[in-house]
Amino acid sequence: MSVFEILMLLCFGAAWPFSIYKSYTSRSVKGKSPIFLLVLMSGYVFGILNKLFYHYDHVIFLYMLNLVMISTDFGLYLRNKKLGEEC
Repeated sequence: MSVFEILMLLCFGAAWPFSIYKSYTSRSVKGKSPIFLLVLMSGYVFGILNKLFYHYDHVIFLYMLNLVMISTDFGLYLRNKKLGEEC
């Protein structure tokens, strides 16, 4: 288990609650890129697969937590896009 990997995941993960809150309250897709979110989600899936198949340790839970947060933000993007189309 690498302390630097843990710190990287904690730093990346620290930003997502703010992004989720902004997406939820703004009800807007302005400034959001679904492609960017999908690329990040893919990266975390590949990180999880690496942990499962090659280097399993408890850091996998940080990958999963970050994936859940990004997926939540992506879900809010889809919701907000639909809300914007209804206007």
